[in-house]
Amino acid sequence: MSIINIPRLDLNYYIKGNTNQRKQFSDDIGRAFNETGFVTVTNHGLSKKLIDRLYEQVKALFALPDDVKVKYEIPGLAGQRGYTSKGKETAKGYKAPDLKEFWQIGQTVTVDNILKKDYPDNLIVDELPLFYPTTLEVYKKLELAGIYLLRAIAVYLNLPENYFDDKVHNGNSILRTLHYFPITDPDSLPQDAVRAGAHEDINLITLLIGASADGLELLTRENEWFPVKAYGEDLVVNVGDMLQRLTNNKLKSTTHRVVNPPREMMKYSRYSVPFFLHPKSSMNLTCLTLCIDQNHPKHYEDITAGEYLDERLREIGLKK
Repeated sequence: MSIINIPRLDLNYYIKGNTNQRKQFSDDIGRAFNETGFVTVTNHGLSKKLIDRLYEQVKALFALPDDVKVKYEIPGLAGQRGYTSKGKETAKGYKAPDLKEFWQIGQTVTVDNILKKDYPDNLIVDELPLFYPTTLEVYKKLELAGIYLLRAIAVYLNLPENYFDDKVHNGNSILRTLHYFPITDPDSLPQDAVRAGAHEDINLITLLIGASADGLELLTRENEWFPVKAYGEDLVVNVGDMLQRLTNNKLKSTTHRVVNPPREMMKYSRYSVPFFLHPKSSMNLTCLTLCIDQNHPKHYEDITAGEYLDERLREIGLKK
């Protein structure tokens, strides 16, 4: 097995640190994102109490009867708000859909904001009055942590520190609460059915709040699958395809998956909560000129974040 650089970084070194600590944080996250595309992060702003409350609400949501959950599945939203039932999302290149169901919470903007028309309203779960306020609090805290991480990345790229700020302010970010449901008859599954097929994330960066069980793996440059584990309440943070495109592959959007557990464990649920940090749809993802040279020719066609998101949602079956 290869030695994999997934450093554990303290976000307070960047937010509150001295000049040397801030530079070290920026160098460390940049190097890891260049090599493997993954880091784990502590002191990210979410307390254990909030994380525990979040998972209590997530488990309660998916414990609701299917006929209750499905009333929150809204046609035409491509799964971007509310509930998405089992069998709807399929990783690119796979035939069998992922073994999961999920709920998505999106950006909230004021009524007078020009973006209001672009963002559907979040859905309120009538049966769980604490679900929306809890997930909204988590959304805001992860959005703030993500902004600090992007500032550190901008410094690593020799961009102005606030390069990403106006692009992600009121951006199209998504908080996804995931339930990998129990499988009582593994032999009945299609051959390639897994909890989450090998894929790359669409967005700039993803911030994952742990998980209730192991299973996340990344694909190394040596084409080996490597398990990713977080310590305690640490976040797992990885590069998405939008950031890879923008940096002309300088930062690595790593293929990852969630594998099925041993047969005896498939009867148990697995929960996780990723936050997909997206910019506004108008952001230009044209490769940065400072990431293009003779040895690294421009690899991607020009595209906006909105156009790219639309393209990818169609590929994975959420949008027709």
